[in-house]
Amino acid sequence: MKRVEVVVVGAGVMGLSTAVCVAETLPHCSVTVIAEKFSPDTAGDGAAGILLPREFPDIPLERRRWFKESFDHLLAIADSPRASDAGVYLSSGYHIFKEIPCDKKPFWSDIVFGFRYMTDREMKRFPNKFGQAFTTLKCECLSYRVMFSTRLRAVGGQIIHEKVTDLHKLALNYDAIMNCSGLGSRFLVKDEEVYPVRGQNAPWLKNFIRDGNTYIYPGIRYVSIRGTRQADDRLEVDEEDSAGILERCCRLEQSLRAAQVMGEWVGLRANQQVERQYLNVQGRQAYGHGSCGVTLSWGTALDTLDLLRQSLLEKPPQARL
Repeated sequence: MKRVEVVVVGAGVMGLSTAVCVAETLPHCSVTVIAEKFSPDTAGDGAAGILLPREFPDIPLERRRWFKESFDHLLAIADSPRASDAGVYLSSGYHIFKEIPCDKKPFWSDIVFGFRYMTDREMKRFPNKFGQAFTTLKCECLSYRVMFSTRLRAVGGQIIHEKVTDLHKLALNYDAIMNCSGLGSRFLVKDEEVYPVRGQNAPWLKNFIRDGNTYIYPGIRYVSIRGTRQADDRLEVDEEDSAGILERCCRLEQSLRAAQVMGEWVGLRANQQVERQYLNVQGRQAYGHGSCGVTLSWGTALDTLDLLRQSLLEKPPQARL
């Protein structure tokens, strides 16, 4: 088979997951990642990385397997000697609600470990009406992406630091384009439905706690507390937002009032999108997944791999002069 030149635009968790998935599965594909920003300057570097999907009313039911595929992939890493280098480990905690949700037992309850409803005694700790307790996975994204970069290079993949401004120009040199550019898709493909969502960070504990968009996620070196979910594109830390985040999290966990704030961070997210389009040659779209990038990354990478296979069967790459 003719060597297929594949380019992935974007080096976030979605871009690197997709690149590694293709490069390791299809040896006849030469995979290159091109991005303007790399770690530690991408949105995912400050991400909590907890595998806890939100409900996705706009995603077909069959695509809910994205979470299971991603969970199984990360669990295999957590159970391997690569776990500490990849920053992937099991994490237990609570998901609490101000009102009892319509679906008390979500679709992912049999994928995580030990899913149960919180007891009355446990709920007395929080000013909420209902809660779920379970063990899921947590991924330290900075370490995770370093591991993926190493895996990509190990199978001959290339990484180029460059800003992409025109997908059609890339089509002159590549047979397939995988657009994992997140918010960059607003400009690359003029998709106005992709919008930024901003959030902010802060230290200690062993169990995660989540209440809507407010959450406390313990990590290896610090505890992340957040959050905001605003349709905005400001990257500056907002003191009022920071104070609000800290106050909401301290209401959930009083011990945080004595903790030291180690740093603050703002990241922008893109909403969800995985589909196929044709330029003059093949193009794939997999922009990003809002606050669920790690949660769904490997599952959507597998879907993108299938789109590539289908496209190569439908339109095999032509020789260039």
